[in-house]
Amino acid sequence: ELGWISKVYVNRPAVVRHAEQIKKWKTVKGNWQAAWLLKAVTCIDLTTLSGDDTPSNVHRLCFKAKHPIREDLLKALDMHDKGITVGAVCVYPARVSDALNTLKAAGCNIPVASVAAGFPSGQTPLETKLAEIRLAVEYGAREIDIVISRSLVLTGQWEDLYEEIRLCRAACGEAHMKTILATGELGSLANVYKASMIAMMAGSDFIKTSTGKEVENATFPVGIVMMRAIKEYYWQTGYKVGFKPAGGIRTAKEAITWLMLVKEELGVEWLTPELFRLGASSLLGDIEQQIFYHVTGSYALQHELAMA
Repeated sequence: ELGWISKVYVNRPAVVRHAEQIKKWKTVKGNWQAAWLLKAVTCIDLTTLSGDDTPSNVHRLCFKAKHPIREDLLKALDMHDKGITVGAVCVYPARVSDALNTLKAAGCNIPVASVAAGFPSGQTPLETKLAEIRLAVEYGAREIDIVISRSLVLTGQWEDLYEEIRLCRAACGEAHMKTILATGELGSLANVYKASMIAMMAGSDFIKTSTGKEVENATFPVGIVMMRAIKEYYWQTGYKVGFKPAGGIRTAKEAITWLMLVKEELGVEWLTPELFRLGASSLLGDIEQQIFYHVTGSYALQHELAMA
């Protein structure tokens, strides 16, 4: 529906003003804070996307994914029997088998997500992108995080962008597809809105802010614009598309603010792992530290919490 795209106008000053207000929101305290933080844990895509990834650090990541918060801390909160795990483990295609085998051995059904389609730059031929997606699915990934070709957005080739994402969606088969827009490289908030709409029209299950490798990653202005696009798409079609901010989210306070923003913009029904994820590698450590403080009244020493 190119008519949607041609009429898009984003009031940037109003978006920036709203984003500044969000930064001033008061955070929740006490038991309410602990509850929001545990909710955040269940929505984390626990990620390792480094050139030096090995089977051993993927094994460690998977163990942390199954046991994100120390058992004694969960018992103190009476949450030890609620099956709290992260939302998914996210790795490169070459490490999918390592993650899958570790989780199976642990008797755990956490989905394995894989980046694909020329991550992070997207500067590979379409045939290569589709082959990488198919391989990741063949290896056992249940979620695929693709990355779009930014040049198609910057040059206004919306039909070509739609076709690329549609073919990626077909290559994913039964796997869920998250479409990374790399918003820090799209040039304007209007382009962010347009790319969001195109990605949803082409069949994306989620739209995601960033690869985490750009200079600018998940920001509140971008989040507001993407969530408004999700809301309009839902009004027009009845389909709920998920949202995933990723990159630069490192503190428990930031995680709660993102949850509160999703609740304000999209509603409580979006606050589930099926419709909201946080892309992060170091966030879980700070969340566990804050829960440790809530339970014990002091911060944990370095050796008292398992490495994420």
